[in-house]
Amino acid sequence: MGLTLARMTAVEQPDSVVVDGAAAESDEGGVLGRAYRALSVGVVSVVLLIAFEATAVGTAMPVAARELGGVALYAFAFSGYFTTSLTGMVLAGQWADRRGPLGALSAGIGAFAGGLVVAGTAQVMWVFILGRAVQGLGGGLVIVALYVVVGRAYSERLRPAIMAAFAAAWVVPSVVGPLASGAVTEHLGWRWVFLGIPALVVLPLGLALPQIRRLAGGPVGVRGASSLDRRRIRLALAVSVGAGLLQYAAQDLRPLSVLPGLAGAALLVPATLRLLPRGTYRAARGLPAVVLLRGVSAGSFIAAESFVPLMLVTQRGLSPTLAGFSLAAGGATWALASWVQSRPATAPYRERLMTFGMPLVAGAIAAAPSVLVPAVPVWVVAVAWGFGCFGMGLVISSTSVLLLRLSAPEEAGANSAALQISDALSNVVLLAAAGAAFAALGGGSTAAHTTGSHPAAFAVVFLPMAGVALAGAWVTTRLGEQRGE
Repeated sequence: MGLTLARMTAVEQPDSVVVDGAAAESDEGGVLGRAYRALSVGVVSVVLLIAFEATAVGTAMPVAARELGGVALYAFAFSGYFTTSLTGMVLAGQWADRRGPLGALSAGIGAFAGGLVVAGTAQVMWVFILGRAVQGLGGGLVIVALYVVVGRAYSERLRPAIMAAFAAAWVVPSVVGPLASGAVTEHLGWRWVFLGIPALVVLPLGLALPQIRRLAGGPVGVRGASSLDRRRIRLALAVSVGAGLLQYAAQDLRPLSVLPGLAGAALLVPATLRLLPRGTYRAARGLPAVVLLRGVSAGSFIAAESFVPLMLVTQRGLSPTLAGFSLAAGGATWALASWVQSRPATAPYRERLMTFGMPLVAGAIAAAPSVLVPAVPVWVVAVAWGFGCFGMGLVISSTSVLLLRLSAPEEAGANSAALQISDALSNVVLLAAAGAAFAALGGGSTAAHTTGSHPAAFAVVFLPMAGVALAGAWVTTRLGEQRGE
């Protein structure tokens, strides 16, 4: 989705639909009013599914990596998801702009569920990572399709509210997910965490798809512009392959790994420059800065969060349940911050809220490794993460709202893909860097896992990520609503 002022253009869909997403039916009553209730419940259910997967799988991941002999590849299990999601995002943007979001969303949910099954039945770490990659492809399709649905089906007045509802959908999974996943992992085995989640696919499909077909189906723009932009698809594939090679090189750490690393960079850098808005890497004002901020904030936070459960299990001896639960409060504070940014009274101060949020994120990441000192209580992580998630709630929801505001209807899919590419690519690159540093200091060795003898391996993950998040505070000063400088 891109951030230009939405233009009110008619779409090739049912008579009551217009391109900015406002139906002829009144939006009185908000996102749960009669006109939007079924759609809102459906799309929020999709987000709920993704939230359960993220919280549950994150809790089970340390045990899965240990049993599959893949602790050294721990970061790859996360970054593999984000690598393939890059292709899914670009494909979904093209698909949604030309044929509507319904097909991309359906295919994405199917791939997401299929990847969970592959991961849950894996006998070796590389097959497990393959399952995560299939999940990532589905996740990339789903997230961009959802953004296009929001841009088409909801009026501009209602978009902050539905984004807040997306954040609120994380609250219950954040509390229940780690507890349920930890209990299942300890008593039934980690595989059932992956194999049980696909059953949740039925509800989102049944609720969301009919309403999306009614309110947001069909292409936007010139009749007949239904063929996919093959050039952008090739660029997306180049980004995914390049990111995968970089991850492999980062995890290998042998002299010969320089070769796949260089090949990955040669593919990744030029392709990314063509997929993101011009000026993104120099934080040009407006859309480029919004896209960059999404990557900086999400990448630093996710790279750090991925190692929190592993740190608490290996360094402080917590069970998977308690380690996952240490992050649970973050779901509530994230939702609270998203609700704050959705209030009409705070809308004029959106950029200031984001400038306030990024130091909170940086502080939380910097505080997390303090528990490597035995005298520091483990609840410090839970408190710090609550503040960090509050900052993320202010930033992530606001970047989505700004993006929609600056997007022309026919650019919604491509610009949404750019936002999500920045998010996912930052996750891939920073996770690869964190994983390489972690492995270099012995974090992935069997001895480190059993004795907890390498706390520096965790410190070298968290502290640089805090610096990246702090740099995001400067990017928030570049969000003026204009297309370029």
